[in-house]
Amino acid sequence: MKKITIEGMSCGHCKARVEKALSELDGITSAVVDLEAKTATIEGDASDEVLRETIDDAGYDVISIE
Repeated sequence: MKKITIEGMSCGHCKARVEKALSELDGITSAVVDLEAKTATIEGDASDEVLRETIDDAGYDVISIE
Protein backbone atom coordinates (compact mmCIF):
# COMPACT_ATOMS: atom_id res chain seq x y z
CA MET A 1 0.00 0.00 0.00
CA LYS A 2 1.22 3.50 -0.82
CA LYS A 3 -0.10 6.86 0.27
CA ILE A 4 0.34 9.76 -2.14
CA THR A 5 -0.11 13.39 -1.09
CA ILE A 6 -1.52 15.43 -4.00
CA GLU A 7 -2.03 19.19 -4.42
CA GLY A 8 -4.54 20.76 -6.77
CA MET A 9 -7.63 18.60 -6.24
CA SER A 10 -10.65 20.67 -5.26
CA CYS A 11 -13.83 18.78 -6.19
CA GLY A 12 -15.45 15.42 -6.81
CA HIS A 13 -14.47 15.60 -10.48
CA CYS A 14 -10.81 15.94 -9.47
CA LYS A 15 -11.16 12.96 -7.13
CA ALA A 16 -12.74 10.81 -9.84
CA ARG A 17 -10.13 11.83 -12.42
CA VAL A 18 -7.19 10.84 -10.18
CA GLU A 19 -8.86 7.58 -9.07
CA LYS A 20 -9.58 6.63 -12.70
CA ALA A 21 -6.03 7.45 -13.86
CA LEU A 22 -4.44 5.43 -11.05
CA SER A 23 -6.88 2.51 -11.36
CA GLU A 24 -6.02 2.10 -15.05
CA LEU A 25 -2.33 1.47 -14.31
CA ASP A 26 -1.07 -2.10 -14.66
CA GLY A 27 -0.59 -3.68 -11.25
CA ILE A 28 -2.92 -1.35 -9.33
CA THR A 29 -5.83 -3.18 -7.72
CA SER A 30 -7.36 -0.27 -5.80
CA ALA A 31 -7.07 3.53 -5.77
CA VAL A 32 -9.02 5.66 -3.30
CA VAL A 33 -8.72 9.45 -3.09
CA ASP A 34 -9.51 11.37 0.09
CA LEU A 35 -10.27 14.89 -1.12
CA GLU A 36 -10.18 16.52 2.33
CA ALA A 37 -6.85 14.93 3.28
CA LYS A 38 -5.47 15.55 -0.24
CA THR A 39 -4.25 11.96 -0.47
CA ALA A 40 -4.63 8.89 -2.64
CA THR A 41 -4.18 5.43 -1.18
CA ILE A 42 -3.31 2.71 -3.65
CA GLU A 43 -3.09 -1.06 -3.43
CA GLY A 44 -0.92 -2.90 -5.91
CA ASP A 45 2.45 -2.56 -7.50
CA ALA A 46 3.63 0.48 -9.47
CA SER A 47 6.85 2.46 -9.25
CA ASP A 48 6.83 5.88 -7.62
CA GLU A 49 7.98 7.35 -10.94
CA VAL A 50 4.96 5.90 -12.80
CA LEU A 51 2.58 7.08 -10.09
CA ARG A 52 4.05 10.61 -10.13
CA GLU A 53 3.91 10.75 -13.95
CA THR A 54 0.29 9.54 -14.05
CA ILE A 55 -0.87 12.14 -11.53
CA ASP A 56 1.14 14.90 -13.27
CA ASP A 57 -0.47 13.93 -16.58
CA ALA A 58 -3.91 14.21 -14.94
CA GLY A 59 -3.03 17.81 -14.03
CA TYR A 60 -2.16 17.55 -10.34
CA ASP A 61 1.01 17.89 -8.27
CA VAL A 62 2.48 15.04 -6.22
CA ILE A 63 3.88 16.31 -2.92
CA SER A 64 5.03 12.98 -1.51
CA ILE A 65 4.73 9.21 -1.89
CA GLU A 66 5.00 7.04 1.22
